[in-house]
Order: sequence, then structure tokens, then C-alpha cells
Amino acid sequence: MGFASFIASRITFKSKRTFSKLIVRIAIVGIMLGLGVMILSLAVVRGFKKEIREKIRGFAGDIQVVKFDLNNSYENSPFLADSAFVRKALATKMVTYVMPFATKTGIIRANDEIEGVVLKGVDKTYDWSFFKKTLIAGTVIDFTDTLEAQKQIMISEQTANRLKLKLGDKLIMYFVQQPMRVRRFKIVGIYSSGVDEVDKTYVVGAMSLIQRLNNWDPNQIGGYELRANDFEQLQVAAADIDEILSPKLKAYTVIQSYPTIFEWLNLLDVNTIVMLTLMLIVAVINMISALLIMILERTSMIGMFKAMGANNWSIQQIFLYNSFYLIGLGLILGNVLGYGLGFFQMHTHFFTLDPASYYMSFVPIEFTWFDGIMLNLGTLVICLLVLIIPSTLVSKISPVKAIRFK
Repeated sequence: MGFASFIASRITFKSKRTFSKLIVRIAIVGIMLGLGVMILSLAVVRGFKKEIREKIRGFAGDIQVVKFDLNNSYENSPFLADSAFVRKALATKMVTYVMPFATKTGIIRANDEIEGVVLKGVDKTYDWSFFKKTLIAGTVIDFTDTLEAQKQIMISEQTANRLKLKLGDKLIMYFVQQPMRVRRFKIVGIYSSGVDEVDKTYVVGAMSLIQRLNNWDPNQIGGYELRANDFEQLQVAAADIDEILSPKLKAYTVIQSYPTIFEWLNLLDVNTIVMLTLMLIVAVINMISALLIMILERTSMIGMFKAMGANNWSIQQIFLYNSFYLIGLGLILGNVLGYGLGFFQMHTHFFTLDPASYYMSFVPIEFTWFDGIMLNLGTLVICLLVLIIPSTLVSKISPVKAIRFK
């Protein structure tokens, strides 16, 4: 063990001085709270972004392929289903599934109430994994009998509450066209995606019904819904899809379809950076204060070491090693605090949210090893680098005055 590390361990773990104990403890608590808050902040933001993103992706897919025209309404323009496109899309290895869909606007009338909605029509190939997770009551549409499937509908909990409907109730939907069409549906499922833009707008039914209402051919659809393998590579996947698309078709990513939500999620990154910066500044200031007090408290010891021939850098190292021990203790406690509260929330959902404002009923948490390593390493390195400057105070201490001061 070197001279600096030996002395640092003695004054850190075996010192009987009491003047600086309070300041040192405050510094340790500051690092603990700072790191704990940083860990939780990143975990909450990552969890929040993932939950919202997965809700939108689950309903709308990652990429939607529709006819390339000037139609900006909720109702799709029809085009012929293209099995060759489906094979090519899956062959890119960037897409996990391709499903046809169609949409049509309508007005629900029930219990003397009316509500404008958009009917999203799907077929038997649809991946129901998202809706099965969000079902409040009932089940998904059963396509065993095509005619019976056309009489089934799934509505959101928000729509059900507004229209005073429950599972098994029947409702009438009017489709405004020439001539006007009226259809009676039975509610087989009630879901809650947690995304207000989805829940207040869409109901889910059979695509074959929309084909009949619009007098489409059986092989005409409103669009394709694609799911990407990796959302981080969404733009790459969209570019690959564009290359194999017919000139009459256009691909839109879910980010383009719901720009407001994704812009809002991006703003959370700015808040996170501000939070991390403030917490790090607090931790650094606490450690600088503690270091300066420890140096001033041990002025006589510094003077004695200088009189014995120790140079300024070796004495600086003593206090830097001492700071390293204290920062390390703060980091350990900070990890216990941050990850402890995080795992507690993950398993209990103790801290709740208002679903109407935050799209979910609890605070989501997502940890990554990379975040934990970088936060710990970054805090340690930045604190030690910043402490080099105040540690130079030892060079200003005169051995003669320091010993006389004792």
C-alpha cells in the first residue's frame, strides 16, 4: 500500500475527529440521493416512453401501407391485396408480420346517446396479442363464422362509459354514405389501451363488413399494418419497405401517424438531462465542501508531512483517495436506494398515476445495465476530476505556519 492510500485509509476509517463528520455525512447523503434520483429518473423516463410507445405500436403497428393519393380522411382508399408485397416485406427480415386492415367512420347510437367513431376492420390473420393484454371484459372477435364475425364489435372502456354500454349489449351504428347503411352489433369485448387518441376514436370489427359496406371486391383492402423487428431501426425498415412498394402505395411510420405523442415523449429526454445535471451539480458541491473542510481541519498534518519532505501532489493524493472512499460509499448507498425503490415499484405498482393525463395507471420502470454503469462511472469520474482543483489548496499551506498553527 502506498503512502497516500495508507494515510487516506487511516483518516477515513479510523479518524476520531468530530468537526468534519457532519459535513462528510452530508456529502455522502448528497451523493446517495443524487445517484438514486438519477437512476430512478432514467428508469421512469425509459419505462414511460416504452409503455406509451408499445401502446401505440400495439394498436397501429409500426408501419402502415396505404394507397398513395390525396385522401386524408379516416376512411382508406381501396387497393388490391398484394401477396407478393407481403412475401417481399417479410423477406427483408426487418418486419415480423404484415396484416391487412380497413377503416370506416360511423355513428353509434345507444341509450339515447350518439358517438362518432372509426371502425377498424381486421381479418382472421390479425395479431390479437395487444388487445388481449388490454381487454377489460369479454374476448376478441371470433372469425370462425364470417357472417357472425361481422356482427361482433369491440369498443373501448371510455366509449362504453360514455354510451352507458356493457359487455353483451347491442348497439346500432350508422354509416353515412349513399344510401345510408345501418348495422346492429353485439359487444364481445371492452378494451382500454390507455391512449386517449385511440380509445375515444376507434372501435374494432370485421374487415369483411367494411368491404360489403363499400361494395369492394373480396380482395380489396384499406391498407397493411406492419410490425418491425426493432423499433430503434424503424426508419431503416420503412426505407426497405419503400423500395419494394408499388408507386401507387405509400408507407407511413407510427411516428408520422402520431407525431404529437412522439414529440411529447422526446421532450422527456430534455427534462431528464436537466434533472441529471442538477443532481450531479449538487453531489459535486457537497463533495467540494467536504474536501475543503477536511483540508482545513488537517492543516497541521499537511504542514508536518511537508516538513518531512512530502511533496504537494502526494499530499493531494491523500485527500483524493479519501474523497474516492467517500464517493464510493455514496454510490453504493445510491444504488441501493435507486434500484431498491425501482424494483419495489416494478413489483407492486405502489406509486399511481391518473390514466387520463399520463396514459397509464402507475409509474412505469425500466432498468438497463448501460444506464447503471454510466451513471455510476460518470458520477465517480466527474466528482474526482472536479475535486482536483480544490485539492490544490494544500500547495498554499506553509509548513512553518501550519505547525505553529497547531
